[in-house]
Amino acid sequence: MRTRMRSAAAAAVVAAALSAVLAAPAVAAPPGPGAASTTGDHRATRQAMRAAVDAGVPGVTATVRDRRGTWSATAGVGDLRTGQERSPHDRYRIGSVTKTFVATVLLQLEAEGRLSLDDTVDTWLPGLVTGNGHDGTRITLRQLLNHTSGIFNYTADEDYQRRYSTEEGFFEHRYDTWAPKDLVRVALAHEPSFEPGAPGEWEYSNTNYVLAALVIEQATGRPYGEEVRRRVIEPLHLTATSVPGTRVSLPRPSSRAYSKPASAVTGPTHDVTLLNPSRAFAAGEMISDSEDLNRFHRALLTGRLLPPEQLDEMTTTVPVGPGHDYGLGLMRMTLSCGVTIWGHSGGISGSRTVAGTTEDGRHSLAFNFNGDWAGDTEAVVEAEFCGG
Repeated sequence: MRTRMRSAAAAAVVAAALSAVLAAPAVAAPPGPGAASTTGDHRATRQAMRAAVDAGVPGVTATVRDRRGTWSATAGVGDLRTGQERSPHDRYRIGSVTKTFVATVLLQLEAEGRLSLDDTVDTWLPGLVTGNGHDGTRITLRQLLNHTSGIFNYTADEDYQRRYSTEEGFFEHRYDTWAPKDLVRVALAHEPSFEPGAPGEWEYSNTNYVLAALVIEQATGRPYGEEVRRRVIEPLHLTATSVPGTRVSLPRPSSRAYSKPASAVTGPTHDVTLLNPSRAFAAGEMISDSEDLNRFHRALLTGRLLPPEQLDEMTTTVPVGPGHDYGLGLMRMTLSCGVTIWGHSGGISGSRTVAGTTEDGRHSLAFNFNGDWAGDTEAVVEAEFCGG
């Protein structure tokens, strides 16, 4: 398997899933400030969160649900100016964790007989995916969801990166509104990375999920965000979860979000809380909190959202790296202690999120860093599931 990651922007979105697994869990430490509702000590998790803050992350918020109940903790601050701590109830931008919601809706539509994952993109979006070697008549919906389409990743485009990965570009373009088809056109200005479904080829492409959402809209006649609300958010009572569209602010309670554009880790820290998330659309625009993300992933893995056939499809994976596999909008990660979890990671300016659960849904973790340049997300995952 040759796994391609053509840009730092693409790699950052799935870094938690594609990095080398840690050799050992974090060392346990005594409880301290920022802890809440402790049904177990979770000392290794606390230590990993504090280590992230020591490494430069402004603040961390995390919630765990396991057989002992719910445990939440924070470390660091949510506002560098005032020193206000992060809250276990913070709403934050979840980046590519959005993809799991989108894939769930598309699979629900398949279960209802309204489409097939073997349909081509051109069946639903005729004439959209064409040019520079791209051909929507040869790409299936399944290949969109598991990133084997070969369609170029629009966030790897050099002009797009200048807009959002440099200090000057970000502050000039942070409020720009993008139409989804314009994001697709950015991708189609490049040649495909490989032939659709080519053996041994996989590449993470945000363009795939922009197209998947457009298929949802074509199949239902409604915005994809409305379908996510109607089919997932409302039935599960995910009161902190939303699809913001072009709304630039975060709902309260929330912390500030910080960035060092262009990975200038020694440069100034900028507040990037306000931004127009249409640049991410269905590839990464959603907002949630840790409790909602745990509830969503537990419901998904225990069959509350999908029939068995569709859940089997979602959890049928292709290998993407040692101990890491990708299904349909869902990653499988085998940790150093042998525990397997399912979930997704996500990144967008000022925010890094990881959410995952064991296959039986009995142990779930969701957490967020409100900074995008430092900290080890995998260390937090390893500490919770392997650190005791």
